[in-house]
Amino acid sequence: QVQLVESGGGLVQAGGSLRLSCAASGIIFSLSTLGWYRQTPGKQRELVASITRDGSANYADSVKGRFTISRDNAKNTVYLQMNSLKAEDTAVYYCKVNLRWGQGTQVTVSS
Repeated sequence: QVQLVESGGGLVQAGGSLRLSCAASGIIFSLSTLGWYRQTPGKQRELVASITRDGSANYADSVKGRFTISRDNAKNTVYLQMNSLKAEDTAVYYCKVNLRWGQGTQVTVSS
């Protein structure tokens, strides 16, 4: 069974940092497409960052320069380092591995 376990969310003040982790099992992680998405009430889920199996990353314009996605194939884990957080970054963040979704983790940024 494919399982994705997210961690690292929480409450942080504007300008602060958080690192989200998503640990996967039941898949060949090194061959997987990885991404982080976020969703707030009343809005569609949006892509925040993605990374290919060869390490090529791309980002939404709203987070470019502040967020970094990375992968550790030895640990079957994808990370999202979030710096210089803004109130508008508040959302539930979901990791995605191939077509599988994590359970989501809440990130709340206070002004």
